[in-house]
Amino acid sequence: MTVAAAIFFARLDGALADAAGRPAPRRIVEAAWAGGATPVVVVSFDRDGQVAASLAGSPAILAEPAPIDQGPAGQFVRGLQVARESVAETDACLVWPGRMTWVDAETVTTLIEAHGAHGETILRPSYAGVIGWPALLPMVALDALADLAPDLMPNDILHALVAGGMPQEIIDTGDPGVAHDISTPLADLPDYQGPPEPVAGPAPEWGAAAADTPDDAPPEGPALAPLPPSQLE
Repeated sequence: MTVAAAIFFARLDGALADAAGRPAPRRIVEAAWAGGATPVVVVSFDRDGQVAASLAGSPAILAEPAPIDQGPAGQFVRGLQVARESVAETDACLVWPGRMTWVDAETVTTLIEAHGAHGETILRPSYAGVIGWPALLPMVALDALADLAPDLMPNDILHALVAGGMPQEIIDTGDPGVAHDISTPLADLPDYQGPPEPVAGPAPEWGAAAADTPDDAPPEGPALAPLPPSQLE
């Protein structure tokens, strides 16, 4: 079972934001990777290579966004396609708005564990009754995503998939990071509680170490995904 993560920045200033002393993309990539997601794709514009520099030495794949007129659904398709092109066996992907910088690695592991039990089901995390992000989408959602209207916002995209017949489960992760974005300072987050019980099978060992490579490591990465076909014409 391979579950990817695709992290989306609608604006370059979001991709260059500081998240408690670390670049926002780097912090999210490390949480996704530490929680067990692979591959990890960052979908963002990158003027002057600043985003790539922030990801140097990380496992991330940096991908150009889909054309803007394809809307958020088109960006989701782009992220899932890059993940599948990188690892053909990818069968699900965490779609992760770049503003959600405080998600804990344990939440990533929880959603991946739940995917093993729920198969072709959309999984969404919650905290204190608030449904949040990232959402886990099975790869079977790709065709339906491509057919959605470009004016749908991310929450509406998931509602449309559910209305179209895809099942959905809400997973209590006990993680305030799924419900509070970067506008809430890290020090002001509510208490972290963790999942109330294992979501599938025996309890996993949480808290895999984040990447050890320092931010000033030589720029040996990230990998760069090819442009989508529409931008090569």
